[in-house]
Amino acid sequence: MSHTTILPLQSVSQSTVLSDSNRLRLFAGSANIPLSQEVARYLGMDLGPMIRKQFADGELYVQIQESIRGADVYLLQPCCRPVNDSFMELMILIDACRRASARQITAVIPYYGYARADRKTAGRESITAKLVANLIVQAGANRVLAMDLHSAQIQGYFDIPLDHVYGSPVIIDYLASKKLPDLVVVSPDVGGVARARAFAKKLNDAPLAIIDKRRQAHNVAEVMNVIGDVKGKTAVLVDDMIDTAGTLLEGARLLREEGARQIYACATHAVFSEPAVSRLSSGMFEEVIVTNTIPLPPSKQFPQLTVLSVANLLGEAIWRIHEDSSVSSMFR
Repeated sequence: MSHTTILPLQSVSQSTVLSDSNRLRLFAGSANIPLSQEVARYLGMDLGPMIRKQFADGELYVQIQESIRGADVYLLQPCCRPVNDSFMELMILIDACRRASARQITAVIPYYGYARADRKTAGRESITAKLVANLIVQAGANRVLAMDLHSAQIQGYFDIPLDHVYGSPVIIDYLASKKLPDLVVVSPDVGGVARARAFAKKLNDAPLAIIDKRRQAHNVAEVMNVIGDVKGKTAVLVDDMIDTAGTLLEGARLLREEGARQIYACATHAVFSEPAVSRLSSGMFEEVIVTNTIPLPPSKQFPQLTVLSVANLLGEAIWRIHEDSSVSSMFR
């Protein structure tokens, strides 16, 4: 059965947050209310009151229910399923706060949608990661706090400050507590090598292996071979997101063929499009470890799933941004 683990950081007291002329305000979109509530608890404050409703034709309406004139406002909303509604709600929230004279608006985006199209790989296609960045800026955001962007280059698509934090610390702490023997960190593709190398370094410089694959089409992957030694070892597949789980499943099968003794899958974002759940619960993985950047309904949970909370990481990052202190030092 899945469970949630909170990263043990020291909570900020309510009296501390509510000093500074009550300038810090946290509002939540509807995409991940449980995570927003955890972040608010970490900060020792309540979520800001607001009205959200939907017209008969599907249009969204948002109204902030308190004065935020001159306040530093943080809007927490992942762009997860339904992606277009979640993203549009974030745009409307930003616009509402800008028109309410907020001093600074920070879009807190645990999961940044449309990130996979981050460059042109063929003619006549959109770079949606850049388009989304443009829309966020034009809506009126002054700053962005994002977690585990699909590619680091997305940070350069913004002409406003962007703080990039990672969900890996909570996953690494969890794995370290399990004391897995003969650990090898595996990148499911060449593009994820930098992520896997950093992950391995934090796990006592564990050895690294790479799966060489050739993608035939979107959500279809063909695995070729393994670069590195996995025979008799505990393999930890590391990625930023799990969508249909096709890449992970093919990678796990190859690792079994190469003699891996146990296989764990780790990712920050549990997108879990069909048929991800059936693939992940097929018995190929000892455990699938994700975070709660995206909410998972009961229909997408299974016995091998472990969900770790990044609420304290996001709360700490928000507090440090508000206090003008370093966010990057959280990961040193």
